[in-house]
Amino acid sequence: MANQAFFTGNIVDLQNYLPILLFIAVGIGVGVAPQVLGRLLAPHRPDSEKNSAYECGFEAFEDARMKFDVRYYLVAILFILFDLEVAFLVPWAVAMNDVGLIGFWAMMIFLGILIVGLIFEWKKGALDWE
Repeated sequence: MANQAFFTGNIVDLQNYLPILLFIAVGIGVGVAPQVLGRLLAPHRPDSEKNSAYECGFEAFEDARMKFDVRYYLVAILFILFDLEVAFLVPWAVAMNDVGLIGFWAMMIFLGILIVGLIFEWKKGALDWE
């Protein structure tokens, strides 16, 4: 009798993990299914136009050690900087009532520092793309 209660308790405990396992299975399915369907159903006829450079400015099949402009890195770093700014702004805006006046002014100081950095980058010409 005690053995049956032990197994029943474990089954009940494992049922709590069913939503997590279902979430993982659906996530894997959503990630893998479109790739498999695309590979099976889409035509695969590469030509010179499909293999040409697109938006990134690099040729598709050249030496991996070729030199390229450092502005790509600069734009990526600036994007990450301002993307993280938004990542801090959203939770702050949601909890605005909880953080009070001190939280408001702390965020204003944070935004002020970021604005000074943006003005500096702008004046240095880092945002100009020739």
